[in-house]
Amino acid sequence: MSWNQWDMLNQEIIKCRRCPRLVEYREYIARKKTRRYMNWSYWGKPVPGYGDRNARLLIVGLAPAAHGANRTGRMFTGDSSGDWLFKALYMTGFANQAVSKSRDDGLYVKDVYITAIVRCVPPKNLPRSEEIRNCRIYLKRELELLENVKVILCLGHLSWRNTLETLYEMGLIPTKKLGFRHGAEYRIGGLTLIASYHPSRQNTQTRRLTWDMWASIFYRIKNILSKHEGFN
Repeated sequence: MSWNQWDMLNQEIIKCRRCPRLVEYREYIARKKTRRYMNWSYWGKPVPGYGDRNARLLIVGLAPAAHGANRTGRMFTGDSSGDWLFKALYMTGFANQAVSKSRDDGLYVKDVYITAIVRCVPPKNLPRSEEIRNCRIYLKRELELLENVKVILCLGHLSWRNTLETLYEMGLIPTKKLGFRHGAEYRIGGLTLIASYHPSRQNTQTRRLTWDMWASIFYRIKNILSKHEGFN
């Protein structure tokens, strides 16, 4: 792993304009803003991954939220999904604090890297197939650089399906046909793949995803990694 390779990748992501619809939408949101964040200077660009580059846990989400990561410039930072994610990471020792509101809020994560299958906020939170394909190269390159990953947690069906596609294309798994359900777990070679419902308001407010369901995923991951030397 080269720090220069990481920096080059992240700069390439930030400058990406491959998907005209997403470029237009992310920049529109950044100009229009929303009332409660009217004084913010929105990020309004593709959002690179964030975290420990020696991580053994990789978390793959869907895309930046319009007034979350598209505003703050850091994955899952500043929205309700991030509230659930960082609380769980803090509770299980992967983060130094339970809340993340901005890029300079002092958050530090250990042994986890957080990314998404799409790096720009999509209209109605629904990226098109070609937009996901355009972004796949970035997930591939992150996986190449994340040499120590043992567990991959995918949040939501789209993330699950497209992460499997990526791993299959890279020759890291022999099949991409692994069923999605909350808590599904597959051990393939040196990887453990885990599926979870996304902690979006649509899921948490309807209690399709409860806190206990969500927290249990992270305790399970901690248990898996505890079997590998070096996890405290």
